[in-house]
Amino acid sequence: MVGLGGLGSAAAYWLARRGVNVVGFEQFELGHVRGASHDHSRIIRRSYHTPEYVRLTAQAYDAWRAVEAESRQRMITITGGIDLFPPGAAIDHSTYTSSLMAERVPYEWIDGAEVRRRWPAFAAGNLVTDDVMAVYSPQTGIVPAGQGTQVMQELATARGATLHGNTPVRAIRPVAGEVDIVTDDGVCRVGSVIVAADAWTSRVLQQLDIQIPLAVTREQVSYFPRSDLTGFGVGSFPVWIWMDDPSYYGFPVFGDLTAVKAAEDCGGAEVDPDRRTFEPDAGMEQRLQQFLERLLGAGFGAPRSVTCLYTLTSDRDFVLDRLPDYPQISVALGAAHGFKFASWFGRTLAGLACGEPVPDELAPFAFTRPSLHAPIDRSAWFV
Repeated sequence: MVGLGGLGSAAAYWLARRGVNVVGFEQFELGHVRGASHDHSRIIRRSYHTPEYVRLTAQAYDAWRAVEAESRQRMITITGGIDLFPPGAAIDHSTYTSSLMAERVPYEWIDGAEVRRRWPAFAAGNLVTDDVMAVYSPQTGIVPAGQGTQVMQELATARGATLHGNTPVRAIRPVAGEVDIVTDDGVCRVGSVIVAADAWTSRVLQQLDIQIPLAVTREQVSYFPRSDLTGFGVGSFPVWIWMDDPSYYGFPVFGDLTAVKAAEDCGGAEVDPDRRTFEPDAGMEQRLQQFLERLLGAGFGAPRSVTCLYTLTSDRDFVLDRLPDYPQISVALGAAHGFKFASWFGRTLAGLACGEPVPDELAPFAFTRPSLHAPIDRSAWFV
């Protein structure tokens, strides 16, 4: 296992469940904050822009429930969620409604007046007007990013996995159907390897003379304190996504019980993952606060921001496949919307690593698909 963020930790867990001898390597400390698997919360939802993704979300929930059952810790907090489409939105609402209908997933198509009636916090702003429409999905919720990753690491270790933090992988070398993993501590030969290196994926693949277009961006989420959080708690406020360009999203109060969390999707600059700064981007904070006040009214204080990295493919679809020339090497990449699927990724990767046939459902995520190898196009990220 190369990389022990959310996807790699999930793979370690699901392999250990199978009784496989698992060894994993993480270049930083376990639970580090340099990538994309830290902080309190990520969105989990059934609403997606293709029937294939909607179908997979059912498995995502199921795979997280398995982690809940073994750990006896809550992994999914149901909040309900709304995807908000202003007039002329950059994102086509019909792709969502048709995909949900195709998979017979319950949803409601409601207008801005109904949004304000159900969740009065939106009435304090001026953005959710009557002509704003929304997909309401009652199954939307939150999965805990940092906690979920830690829990899967602990479960994997309890089942016999050996997970090494602060151990960079210097090379992976295919050898006669197996793989040598080279670290500063020596060489470890394994029957198969899973690369779940996220922002460092290109550096690992370059060792095999393989390249795919990837953009690594520095993003941030912000916690906005408020003296009165009435109406913003779980049960009275939904997860929300503003389905336009720029696209924003936010949560009810969760994790940090003094603030409301929100962020801009794909709003950051491209960076080198080893040279990025951890200081908040003041311009992004200001842009987000102005939007949040238009959406939810005044009363929010200066935010506390947490940075993270997005690793984006040309089509913003996942990578989940064996390498064509090296079937003993599987690659997983969540394309900056994968954490909700993390446990499913792990379960699926375990099958690939054990030599099972590639499921038909993985065809959109194949390494050989033409759209993965197209030049980066930012417009493809807004889905």
